[in-house]
Amino acid sequence: MTYFYWIAGCFLGLTWLSRLVGAGFGMLRIPDISHAEWDRHPASPVPRVSIIVPARNEEENIAKTLAQLLALDYPNYEIIAVDDRSTDRTGEIMDSVASDTNASRSLKVIHIETLPAGWLGKAHAMWKAAGQSTGDWLLFTDADVLFKPQSVRRALAYAEAERADHLVVFPRMIMKSAGEKMMIAFFQTLFVFGHRPWRVADPKTKDHIGVGAFNLIRRSVYQAIGTYQAVRFEIVDDMKLGKVVKNAGYAQRNVFGDDLITVRWAKGAMGVVNNLTKNSFAILSFQWWRVLLSVAALLFLNLLPFIGVVLAHGWARLPFAVALFSMFSIYVGMSWRSSIPPYYFLLHPVSTVLFAYTMLRSMLLAFWRGGVVWRGTKYSLKELKEGLV
Repeated sequence: MTYFYWIAGCFLGLTWLSRLVGAGFGMLRIPDISHAEWDRHPASPVPRVSIIVPARNEEENIAKTLAQLLALDYPNYEIIAVDDRSTDRTGEIMDSVASDTNASRSLKVIHIETLPAGWLGKAHAMWKAAGQSTGDWLLFTDADVLFKPQSVRRALAYAEAERADHLVVFPRMIMKSAGEKMMIAFFQTLFVFGHRPWRVADPKTKDHIGVGAFNLIRRSVYQAIGTYQAVRFEIVDDMKLGKVVKNAGYAQRNVFGDDLITVRWAKGAMGVVNNLTKNSFAILSFQWWRVLLSVAALLFLNLLPFIGVVLAHGWARLPFAVALFSMFSIYVGMSWRSSIPPYYFLLHPVSTVLFAYTMLRSMLLAFWRGGVVWRGTKYSLKELKEGLV
C-alpha cells in the first residue's frame, strides 16, 4: 500500500504542480480589455457589428438584456433578437422593446415557429439571424447576458488591433449562493486544467475556445468555415464553433473583461448540475466508456489528494500535500478575478462528487430517454452522434 501512495501521490503532485505553473504564468498573459489602454474606438472606418441574441422562454431576462444592448456606446451596430419557438411572453416582450422609436433603428426581431429537420434549435436560430445580418463582425451572445455600454467598443478595438478573427470575452459570473460559488469554482478549475486558455492564441496548439456569452467572429471567417451549419447539430455549439475556427487556421483570442459582461449562469448548486446535465454527455461525444473513464479520472485527480494526505504515512504524505497546495493556489488565483473566496477550496471534494454525479446523470438520462431533450425538442442519440464535429 505504501508503494501505491508514493506512486499515486507523486503523479498527483506533479500533475497539479505543472498545471499551477502553467496557469500561473499563462493566465497572466491573457489581456484584460477593461484596462485603460483599451478604452478606445476601433480605427476608422468603424466596422459594423451584428449582435445576435437567440432566446427561448426568456421572459425573465430578455427585456433587460436588450435594453443594455441598446445602450451600447458603439457607433455602428445592429441587434437581431430571435424568438426561438417560445411558449411564454419572450416574443411579445421583444416586439414591445422593438416598437420603441429609438430601438427600432437598431433592433430587429425574428420569430421562429417551427424547427427544420437536421438542426438544433439554438444553432438554427443563430444561423437564421446571421443570414439576415449586415455586420462586418457577428457577435453571438445569450439572452441572459448583461453588457456595460463600453463592452463591445473595447472588444472591437482589441480584435481589430490584434487582427483577431474570433474573439471570446470571459464574462463575470454573478453568484448569489454558496452552492453556486462552490460549483462554479470547481468548473473554472476544471476549465483551466483541461482547456489551457493561455495557449488558444498559439496557432501551433489545438487549444481552442468558445463562450456562449460572447463569441465575436469576422463575417468573412464565419462564411469561410461554413457558417453555423458547420455545428448545426452540436449541443455545445459555442465551444465547437471555436474548434472549427481554430482548426481552420484562423486567429483566435480570448480576453478578460472584468465586469464588462456579466451573467448568472445558474441558481444554486443543483442549478449548475441541471445546466451541465444537458452538456456533459455531448462533451464526451455520447460515448459511455469515455464518461466512465472521465468520472474515474475526475475522482482520482480531485479526491485522492484529500484522501491520500490523511491515509498515507510519513513522507508519503508530501506529494499529496503538494497537490493540495497547487490546487489551493489555483483557487487563490481565481479569487483575484471573481467573488469566490479561496477557502471554497475546502468544498472541492463536495463539488467533485456532484460533478461526477452530473456526468453519470447526463449519460443515464440520455440512454433512458433515447436521446436529449433541449429547448423543447427531443433529439435521438443516433442523430446527435452523426452531427458531431
